[in-house]
Amino acid sequence: MTNYRAGDLERRYARLHVHEDFFINYGFVTDRVFRLMHPRRGRAPWSAARGRHVKGLLEFIRVRGPVHPRQVDDHFSLGTVTNYWGGSSSATTHLLDAMHYRGLLRVVRREAGIRIYGLNEHTPDRLDARERRRRLDALVDVVVNVYAPLPAASLSYAVRRLRYAVPQWSNELTGALQRARERLAQARVGGVDWYWPAGEEPGVVEPDDAVRLLAPFDPVVWDRRRFELLWKWAYRFEAYTPVPKRRWGYYALPLLWRDAVIGWANASVAGRDLTIDVGYVAGKPPRDRRFRQALADERTRLCAFLGLAD
Repeated sequence: MTNYRAGDLERRYARLHVHEDFFINYGFVTDRVFRLMHPRRGRAPWSAARGRHVKGLLEFIRVRGPVHPRQVDDHFSLGTVTNYWGGSSSATTHLLDAMHYRGLLRVVRREAGIRIYGLNEHTPDRLDARERRRRLDALVDVVVNVYAPLPAASLSYAVRRLRYAVPQWSNELTGALQRARERLAQARVGGVDWYWPAGEEPGVVEPDDAVRLLAPFDPVVWDRRRFELLWKWAYRFEAYTPVPKRRWGYYALPLLWRDAVIGWANASVAGRDLTIDVGYVAGKPPRDRRFRQALADERTRLCAFLGLAD
């Protein structure tokens, strides 16, 4: 995205037709994708006690308007629960997250990184089998449009991750995967079946002499299986790996040169100064002089993104 700066999405979020939500990963989705997924049911019905808490919390937000979790906690004092990592979390935060996941609430903005929740009013619909299939196929197409080309195993993995987006239809994902295999363009290359959007014609394009430092969850990087098939080395995100066991770095950014990922970079900021430490799969950088200039250009773009002097 041209001239995007760190924090732009958060600053403009309230004016954009996007939602924080879970798709096959947690992040931001368009209004269209949001409406394809909702109303979303949880994996299990509310208990009677939890249902009373939900009803009371909805009424509280209806009267107060958008709320910070602390305001809710001060009013309801629901105590603590064991979180995903085995630690202790506020039961209020846990309930807000669950209500957000089910589409009862939406994130209206963030304050210092904390989600501010408002009501998400919608009328529950009873969808017939045809409409459910239409929505599932549309969601599969969103996945494929973002991540294609996908090897067959990755297509299956990505489609099955839609169980987080639409848990109420998780038993219909096998059928959605089969329809996708029949609908999508495909070819067998090197013994691997690849899939991409129907009507899209792969072609040979001369790559630019450009370096791009990619985020660990960039669509180019996210599918580690495809990554290894294309570039013959295994990248790993190591933020949660103990320091002595890290190979690439805490938040290593895969380095794309032309059309190949040839290494990784770790960026750090001290004061107003940006430092980039680069590693290469081959053990050394390309000898091409254009690579050195392209890497310098990418450093300049990263400085601009972070609001730093180059």
